[in-house]
Amino acid sequence: MASYDVIVIGSGPGGYVCAIRCAQLGLKTACVEGRETLGGTCLNVGCIPSKALLHATEMLHETEENFGKMGLKVLRPDVDWEKMLGYKQETIDTNTKGIEFLFKKNKIDWLKGWGSIPEAGKVKVGDEIHEAKNIVIATGSEASSLPGIEIDEKTVVTSTGALELGSIPKSMVVIGAGVIGLELGSVYNRLGADVTVVEYLDVITPGMDAEVQKTFQRILKKQGLNFVMGAAVQSVEKGKSGAKVTYKMKKDDSEKTAEAEVVLVATGRRPFTDGLGLSELGVEMTERGQVKTDAHWKTNIDGIYAIGDCIAGPMLAHKAEDEGMAAAETIAGQAGHVNYGVIPGVIYTHPEVATVGQTEEQLKEAGRDYKAGKFSFMGNGRAKANHAADGFVKILADKETDRILGAHIIGPMAGDLIHEVCVAMEFGAAAEDLARTCHAHPTYSEAVREAALACGDGPIHS
Repeated sequence: MASYDVIVIGSGPGGYVCAIRCAQLGLKTACVEGRETLGGTCLNVGCIPSKALLHATEMLHETEENFGKMGLKVLRPDVDWEKMLGYKQETIDTNTKGIEFLFKKNKIDWLKGWGSIPEAGKVKVGDEIHEAKNIVIATGSEASSLPGIEIDEKTVVTSTGALELGSIPKSMVVIGAGVIGLELGSVYNRLGADVTVVEYLDVITPGMDAEVQKTFQRILKKQGLNFVMGAAVQSVEKGKSGAKVTYKMKKDDSEKTAEAEVVLVATGRRPFTDGLGLSELGVEMTERGQVKTDAHWKTNIDGIYAIGDCIAGPMLAHKAEDEGMAAAETIAGQAGHVNYGVIPGVIYTHPEVATVGQTEEQLKEAGRDYKAGKFSFMGNGRAKANHAADGFVKILADKETDRILGAHIIGPMAGDLIHEVCVAMEFGAAAEDLARTCHAHPTYSEAVREAALACGDGPIHS
């Protein structure tokens, strides 16, 4: 029986980061993982492979749409789907092997197999039981579906199946207009599929800034995605050459159908805690099936912590990473901390969408006096030169103090640009602080400065 200071169950972004940080702090650490490779959903069937396909198809889009405008004469490229999937797998392998290297470097034991907690202080992996002073549950989440829909990962797929289709479908119905649905819908739209997105709500990307939602949907429509909004899916029936989606329109209760070779069910994710034995152990859960924790990621059972997608909060890899770091530091007797008010969210379509902090709708609901500074990428020299002028930067600041309360970006490199605002918010900066910071020219980041200027006397280039 091996004994550890910490055993982390799950090697996704939250789990592996937590394990590495524990080891850095001098704690004898092991990590339980039942997959053949480390990295969890994110590296194996989530963030990383989807970004590989997004990048590849964005290059295809550039070749088809913009090369000619720049004087680059090339024949229309042929898509070698098998080779593209090979590129995706190579990307996965490079990243997962990197985590394995980091485990060896930090002397972290990989306990191979699926873990359970038979009692506090013990983790069972296979037939072996290991002792641990502290246990961190980092088991992540799994794709959720709708009642009565049978997933086969070939014709009716989740994000996992959508990343490894045997061929490029001629048509696809995406159920759900959230991050996963729009990213993968964009991939197959660029590859030539006729993509229809069916969404229950009247807006895409629920919870995001309303102006971003409208602009984003308009751009995606222009790119070729079709949208059916306010539609409640009733059933998905598989046939010989695809599947039929039946949905009911909320506005008039009429029933309609859509047929496609592949149906992607992208209706969100749910915490994955199966097989851990939490109910037998008496671990408290929330009504949504999440592990209940306090402000220090502790469960109600002494010595057991939980982080990431299996607890409350946004299901984001970087949120899990921050919690993994903070939980490790808490276990080591330090003051682990996560600022949940400054966790960015990104959609990796083209253009990208990024957000942090509060939206205008949230500020209005809270009765907060604020001002909004907005700048269009049409006024940004670099964006215009690169055929990437769709979108804008919006910064929200307190009307009296000018302190930045949130930012919302749709445009080129939005996922990178948002972090300038994140750092500013961590330091309690005012919009004027950003506005008075010299930005290199010509860069996309100048649009962030201009939006900050728009919170004051106004932008220069608009």
